[in-house]
Parts: sequence; structure tokens; C-alpha cells
Amino acid sequence: MSYHNPVLLKESVDALNIKEDGVYVDVTFGGGGHSREILSRLGDKGRLFAFDQDPDAQQNKIDDPRFVLIGENFRFISRFLRFYGVKKVDGVLADLGVSSHQFDEAERGFSTRFDADLDMRMDQKSELSGKKIINTYSEEQLSDMLFLYGELRNARTLAKTIVEARGEREIKTSFDLKEVLQRFLPKAKEHKILAQIFQAIRIEVNQELEVLKEFLEQIPQLLNEDGRLSVISYHSLEDRLVKRFIRTGLFSGEPEKDFYGNTNEPLKKVGKMIVPTKEEIKENNRARSAKLRIATLK
Repeated sequence: MSYHNPVLLKESVDALNIKEDGVYVDVTFGGGGHSREILSRLGDKGRLFAFDQDPDAQQNKIDDPRFVLIGENFRFISRFLRFYGVKKVDGVLADLGVSSHQFDEAERGFSTRFDADLDMRMDQKSELSGKKIINTYSEEQLSDMLFLYGELRNARTLAKTIVEARGEREIKTSFDLKEVLQRFLPKAKEHKILAQIFQAIRIEVNQELEVLKEFLEQIPQLLNEDGRLSVISYHSLEDRLVKRFIRTGLFSGEPEKDFYGNTNEPLKKVGKMIVPTKEEIKENNRARSAKLRIATLK
């Protein structure tokens, strides 16, 4: 739990409606909290596969014959499950976003609290880092990123300021970036605005929204007839995609109707959206923006 305090632990695993002999997938292994909870409910014939591309998370591997940890991005969920002879599963759990460990390890560059290299790579093998983005993206690319992923209204001004500043010297660390944008960070809103800027860079570095889309599109073919999808998201961009895909099977537009006016959405929601209790938020502040959505095949 010191690596990552899992949010909505009981609720998200309850959502999977676990069968003792079922096959389940935890696509965001992290500290292994959700995986351990799933394993505690499985019988001897049950199986659990987990994904995590972060080498730090892979150190938390669980020694259990029913468990397999796959050190890859969960956008490749179907491909790697097929490698293990698995075509269908009874449940998939995703706890999106950044783990507590990634935020707390200064050198990973995820947090605004530390003066560290602007890294933000969840996959340490990736060539694209936060530093590379800030120092090589065009003004237009930076502006689009800050507007779309950080939802910052002054994205153009921020991008122009970054480009002008890096012309003088390379922007290497989180504090370098903070210094460059200081005049746009009023004391009362500094933390919120910085969080939006860092979120935008992190999403771009890790292609988080593209990964989520690719993952969701594979779920209808992957789930058994009464299988469940349990997804915890932490910001509106993720939650919007999850909610929309569960409702329509699409990420934009509306589903086409057939001759009789029927649509063919692959999933249906189970129950209402679940949020953490006040007690959980008090114990774990990072739970405050979490939203859990559950779906099954239609």
C-alpha cells in the first residue's frame, strides 16, 4: 500500500462480480492492490493477468501460480492474452492515471512539488519525454496540447511564452517550466493551473487518451457473455471517453440506426457511477476526483 493506495478498492472489485474459476485482467497493476483483492476472491482454478509497462511496478509482482504479470502497455491487451491462450475473460479492471509512487518519486518528473527532470514517461523505454515535448514541439503543437489535454483557456499565450523562453535556454526541469510560466500562476490558483499543465504534458507523453480508446474498443470482443468492465477515471477527459463508449460504443457522434430505428451499442452500463466516500477521500486525498463506471455486454 505504500507504493500506491488503491482507490475504490472494494467497489471496483465487487463490480467484477467475481467467479471463483473465472479469468480476470487488471490492466493497471501498479502496487498490486486491486490484483491482490481479485486473487483473494478466486479459487484454485481462477486466473488473473495484470499489465504494467512501468519497471518500478513490475518489482511488485505477486508470487502466485494463478497470477501472470505482463510488462506491457494495456493497449495490447488482446494480443498478449492470446499469447497466453486466452481469447475471452470474465472481467477487466482499469484504474487509470498515475500511481502514488509515480507522483512521489521526484526523478520521475510527474509532480509539480519537486525540481526534477521533465520526464513523465510511464514506459521508461519510450523516446518521448516531457522535456522533449517542451523543447521541440512547435508553438501550435504546444498550444493544442495545453488546450485539449489541460483544458487551459490561455493555451496559446502559455505556448508562446514557452517557445520564447526556450530560445534563450533549454527548459529542463519542472521548476524551470514553473519559472518560465510564473506570471500566469496567481498564488490562489498556482497549484490548480500547474496541475493542468502537467496533466497535459503527461497525457501527451504517454498517449493516454489514445491508449484508453484502443483499450476500450477491444473490450466487447474480449468479454464473456456476462463479463464485466470496471473502470476508475480521475479527470473529465478520461471519464468522458469511458462514459460515451459505454453508452454508444463510440467516442464521438451518435450510433447509426438500422432500417427499424435500432442502434447496436456493444455495452450497457451496470448501476450508477460510483464515487469515493468522504471517509476514503479523508484518508486518501488522491481519491477525491475518482469516478467508477461499470459495464457488461448488451
